[in-house]
Amino acid sequence: MSANLASLYADHLDTLKRRADEALQRGGFDALVVPSGRLHYQVFDDRDYPYAVNPQFKAWVPLVKLPDSWLVYVPGQRPKVIYLQPFDYWHVVPSAPSGDWVQHMDVVVIRTPEEALQHLPKDPARCAILGEAQSTVGAFAPNNPPAVVAYLEYHRAFKTPYEVEMMRAASRIGVRAHRAAERAFRAGASEFGIHLAYCQAAQQDAIDLPYNNIVALNEHGAVLHYTDRDRLPPKPVRSFLIDAGAGHVGYACDITRTYSHDTGDEFQALIDAMDVAQLRMCDQVRNGFDYRQLHLDAHLSIARILKDFGLITVTPEVAVETGVSSAFFPHGIGHGIGLQVHDVAGFAESDRGGTLPKPEGHPYLRLTRTLAPGMAVTIEPGLYFIDMLLEQLKDRGLGPSVDWGRVDAFRPFGGIRIEDDVVCTDAAPLNLTREAFAA
Repeated sequence: MSANLASLYADHLDTLKRRADEALQRGGFDALVVPSGRLHYQVFDDRDYPYAVNPQFKAWVPLVKLPDSWLVYVPGQRPKVIYLQPFDYWHVVPSAPSGDWVQHMDVVVIRTPEEALQHLPKDPARCAILGEAQSTVGAFAPNNPPAVVAYLEYHRAFKTPYEVEMMRAASRIGVRAHRAAERAFRAGASEFGIHLAYCQAAQQDAIDLPYNNIVALNEHGAVLHYTDRDRLPPKPVRSFLIDAGAGHVGYACDITRTYSHDTGDEFQALIDAMDVAQLRMCDQVRNGFDYRQLHLDAHLSIARILKDFGLITVTPEVAVETGVSSAFFPHGIGHGIGLQVHDVAGFAESDRGGTLPKPEGHPYLRLTRTLAPGMAVTIEPGLYFIDMLLEQLKDRGLGPSVDWGRVDAFRPFGGIRIEDDVVCTDAAPLNLTREAFAA
């Protein structure tokens, strides 16, 4: 860790301590106790599911593969990490604690999960214990007190400078892998082959990525969460949509790009129009701007593109009012991002709880808060040719609003989605994705 990054991490910890102090006071607790998580095993089997670290744990320390360990924080004291390093010749054992984080923590190495009880606070009832029920050891069972969780999750939306640097590093990895995926697509690889090229370039296995890669050729681009990955490429190959991320010490990037096989065809022109509109949307990530309005503005922008390309016969305004635009753009404009791809508290009214509603008629929006400096969000407009949604327009009597001949011409290409990770600042937005592509 560089001197500058070490300083940012120290400041990050100070921020976490202040947040924890307030959260514990609100909940009436003396200590914050966070298990790192435990392996899940498949029913009637001895195979475990891929381990996923508790986000509340990795917020404090850059450790993502350390099951059955604990973070303990008591206001006014140094945080403690109870670090499981078992005697085990069947599996790779975590290496000895190392890195700049160690100097900020009291670190205790244990050899069995049960040994943690010797180092946890004396009274579990006075602890806010954040985690899964299966992380229980002895009397220390996660209680996830709402007042504590609400406060910590609400403020997790505001990234510290250290966290922005971690997301920037994740973005660089993701962009490197996206470039490899495009090369594989241009070389004629299958969806599965493109996925493997992506993982190789990211140097992350599928289970290490922050979410399941969406690698879609042709019509598969119209399936929003397509993850089947055919082993043979279609004939002919027309288009490629990839929604894939990468991780760095527990922080995620989330990037989507769409390509036409023929860079001079009309589908590429449609992609280019979406790209211009998406950049304008990214520029709306400003202090004080309601993210719900950004979503509604995106519908109007996409409706204008639909009109420009002759896909609809009504005005953009009418397309939005009648729900025609939603048939082409059925998901939300984006979500929070950070320690989790779909970061928490997207609907939180305040750090005491409450819910901010979604705009009427837009059930899939994942973030309804007003933007403020430090908030990191994705901006991912889409334009798809989804048969079932288009047929519903006919059922609602809105068939004349669409030029079906034009739609038929684009159906074989599936759809378009373009996604960047953007940080709100006091001034212009910081687009981590475009920054990484420009490097």
